[in-house]
Amino acid sequence: MRLLMEEELFPSTPGKVKIERAHAFNRQFNRCFASTSTMFLWTLFLIALTVSYLSFKSFVDTGTHYFNLSAVSPSSRAWGGLQWEKHVRTSAQIRRSGSGGASVLVTGAAGFVGFHVSLALRKRGDGVVGLDNFNSYYDPSLKRARRDLLAKSGVFVVDGDVNDARLLAKLFDVVAFTHVMHLAAQAGVRYAIENPASYVHSNVAGLVTLLEACKSADPQPAIVWASSSSVYGLNDKVPFSESDKTDRPASLYAATKKAGEAITHTYNHIYGLSITGLRFFTVYGPWGRPDMAYFSFTRNILQGKPITVYRGKDKRDLARDFTYIDDIVKGCVASLDTAGRSTGSGGKKRGAAPYRIFNLGNTSPVTVPELVGILERHLKVKAKKNVVEMPGNGDVPFTHANVSRARAQLGYKPATDLDAGLKRFVKWYLSYYGYNRKTGM
Repeated sequence: MRLLMEEELFPSTPGKVKIERAHAFNRQFNRCFASTSTMFLWTLFLIALTVSYLSFKSFVDTGTHYFNLSAVSPSSRAWGGLQWEKHVRTSAQIRRSGSGGASVLVTGAAGFVGFHVSLALRKRGDGVVGLDNFNSYYDPSLKRARRDLLAKSGVFVVDGDVNDARLLAKLFDVVAFTHVMHLAAQAGVRYAIENPASYVHSNVAGLVTLLEACKSADPQPAIVWASSSSVYGLNDKVPFSESDKTDRPASLYAATKKAGEAITHTYNHIYGLSITGLRFFTVYGPWGRPDMAYFSFTRNILQGKPITVYRGKDKRDLARDFTYIDDIVKGCVASLDTAGRSTGSGGKKRGAAPYRIFNLGNTSPVTVPELVGILERHLKVKAKKNVVEMPGNGDVPFTHANVSRARAQLGYKPATDLDAGLKRFVKWYLSYYGYNRKTGM
């Protein structure tokens, strides 16, 4: 029997029906389905086939999460199961003597700030569970090295994404977290030009997914999260204060952080979530991010490669309020300790909850050439510098923090100047990467 092609069954010109070919089609159709009983059997067969496929798919998906996880490791992307839950509960256990203590979910725990905050909380006896997706924005091996150190301190880091609503729901089902320290984000100003979608995915969608999990939790946790000094954008009033306008962002990264502040305010207002936003100013130190200028300068200086030093269009040197990681950690922990309780339960608000924003900076801006000079002194190597005009890639010419609000409400007092902080960073860098001063290797 000759099969009819599609162009034979349907007319090429709308409105003109090829009757003879249509009859031929109907005759073949009727032969295949000569009676209603035959059609009914065919229908049953297709339904059974579909149900069988969906059942099998469900079985496989469920098995992936639950059936084969008795030996789940901290680095495994799979989650769920009794052994996994045991890891989470043990890590979340508060170990402080006496009353007090917190059980904290730290997102971005294998990141720079998240790693240090998690260690500080665990050291004083708080329960800490980490969450990180170990993405490749920068070398994942550095993140895994941080994770391994956290594991030695008893902190379990779940390999997962903050956008995974099912995973977050499971974590809140296993542990009644008292606090969430949300540090997971797509960082970097210039990378937004290459991959803008990643900033919306992590900094906006991821934040909303986490807030949804928190507002539905019972009890609701208090939330401390990382905003950024980048929200001040093109503001030319210095030093930057929390009350300054932040409606002129200079980069997509800054715009997503500004959006985050508006979104968190909304969840605070509607659902009674206690929320504290922290505007970090250029954080640096051991175990830092390789994409940061001080880190890449160090690598290139040691390798004898030139470094690019940007200047403003008016020939003025760029300046940053470089803030040492230990000072940032103190501000983060103090924010957790002073965070008021959320007032909602199961997504329903019962009263007003605290909403706070703090600058966390050093208050002493340093120019980029000064930074390079300090690195040269500690590395004992002269830098090869290419000085160029700053491109329009979202960077701003200077940052300068006013921390009077954090000082008054958190007791925040930055104590490490750039020289001392870079000295510690260089010591860590040479140790971690195994650099030999004598051979230059």
